[in-house]
Amino acid sequence: MIDKRIIKISRRDFLKTSLLTAGGLALSLGGYSWLIEPRWVEIVEQELSILNLPEELIGSKLIQISDMHIGNRYNWQYQKHILEEISSLDPEFVVYTGDFITYDSYEQFDQLKEIMTYAPYGKYGTLAVLGNHDYGHGWKMSEVAQTVENILEQNGIDVLRNEKKNINNLEFVGIDDYWGTNYDPEPVLDSLESDSPTIVLCHNPDVVDQPIWGDYQGVILSGHTHGGQVKPPFLPPPVIPVQNKNFTSGFIDLEDGRQLYINRGLGNLWSIRFNARPEITVFTLTSKAQ
Repeated sequence: MIDKRIIKISRRDFLKTSLLTAGGLALSLGGYSWLIEPRWVEIVEQELSILNLPEELIGSKLIQISDMHIGNRYNWQYQKHILEEISSLDPEFVVYTGDFITYDSYEQFDQLKEIMTYAPYGKYGTLAVLGNHDYGHGWKMSEVAQTVENILEQNGIDVLRNEKKNINNLEFVGIDDYWGTNYDPEPVLDSLESDSPTIVLCHNPDVVDQPIWGDYQGVILSGHTHGGQVKPPFLPPPVIPVQNKNFTSGFIDLEDGRQLYINRGLGNLWSIRFNARPEITVFTLTSKAQ
């Protein structure tokens, strides 16, 4: 028999129940954003189309790692097994696009040495550029950047500071950080051949809006934004450290022959992420005709 009695609830009890429900939801979201998503690394698989890519490199794997932010502001130890997993993919190329550390003191140098013992390498080449945090406080400590470079080079990683390197007829260009003390990209960009297969590594994507690119028609790989690190559903991130607020994450067609890819980063500036999971990108190289 159906009980037809009406259960009445007072306004006070209704508000109390609603507040408890909302509080529980907030705690759940907070715990997820603090404890789960910052370590829930997404392996993103993409095709990367390179102008006039040599036939022998078609199908090669290039892995991009960015924004590790090794330091004391969050527990970065989870990165060790992620990096070991990436090593097992046996890529042809590995590139690192800056912000290896979040500098507070010389302690970060020992921490960087520790994590780099797990670093994946490319069969053909492993390259890096520096980010703003690799320049220490105020992005002006050149001696910090030099120490970071030395540690990376000692671990077999070529650091390109406004330089280029040809590996198996694929040109890699590294632009030093836009906010650092050594930003000077024009000479190396001016030296490029317009039809040469090229990948530019540049930590801060705002550089793509600078009048320095000439007739470059290739790919640019960046990081820096962390995808906003906190992104409300269906809305842009409320805080993103770039002037061009369209530069959040993923592929962006610059509509002039250049294509930008922004990696969300492996680490975190602080241990909080929501709807912007940490990322390692695995690119499969393809060729694009001119």
